[in-house]
Amino acid sequence: MSNLIVVCFDDPTTAFEVRTALAKMQTEYLLEMEDAVVVTKDDAGKVQLHQAVNLTAAGAVGGGFWGTLIGMVFLNPLIGMAAGAGLGALSGKLTDIGINDKMIKDVSASFTNGTSALFVLVRRASGDKVLEGLSQFAGKGHVFQTSLNKTDEAALRAALEQE
Repeated sequence: MSNLIVVCFDDPTTAFEVRTALAKMQTEYLLEMEDAVVVTKDDAGKVQLHQAVNLTAAGAVGGGFWGTLIGMVFLNPLIGMAAGAGLGALSGKLTDIGINDKMIKDVSASFTNGTSALFVLVRRASGDKVLEGLSQFAGKGHVFQTSLNKTDEAALRAALEQE
């Protein structure tokens, strides 16, 4: 089972830097990611998805998953009730994998022009070493969603949210 982690940053580049740091840790066998996607919103409000290339030998999760997830997170508030039952069914499927409406609203609200977000699916990790490797990013991010246990999530929040 993989853990989904979503971290938002107040600038357009830190998400790329964290993804690079995680990829380096993966080459050192400190973690195994299924995929990591950076989403940016430029000053004009245009949202772009930046998918990593070949993070694992098994291949990436794929654009369909990320497109659905990112679309729900960043476009759902704009769509409103217009999408009807189809959107409700899609939202239900995302809830099944641990992504609830509150998370969607919270991330969407924080994702203003000139910001970035990192969505990561992690299969396994050496928690203490990964957190140590992320220490340079302390205070730069806000963790919105994880499917980690409470202890691991608290450690991740402490590493990224507090200076």
